[in-house]
Amino acid sequence: MKKIEAVIRPGKLEDIKETLSNFNIHGLTISQVMGCGLQKGRKEYYRGTEVTLNLLPKVKIEIITKDNHVEEIINLIMKEAKTGEVGDGKIFVYNVEDAVRIRTGERGESAI
Repeated sequence: MKKIEAVIRPGKLEDIKETLSNFNIHGLTISQVMGCGLQKGRKEYYRGTEVTLNLLPKVKIEIITKDNHVEEIINLIMKEAKTGEVGDGKIFVYNVEDAVRIRTGERGESAI
């Protein structure tokens, strides 16, 4: 099993959710996060003073999936999230040792 974490622009969330749903990928966790990278933030003025905001709002999508679905999910997310501009986000893939469905006690891939 693998865990896919995608950190994306907030405006792309609905498109990605819809695309994943169309491919029968329904189990995901969404978090609102803040982050910085090459996008470097933006400057705003607060009471006449310039303030640099380098932490920008992002959305993190977490998906646990079978090993053979990883590339398909990555490609779906990339297709919907890519604008070609700095700040499109990142995708990370981790190994998952085990999963347990609390309701039934199922373990491993049957729990996801």
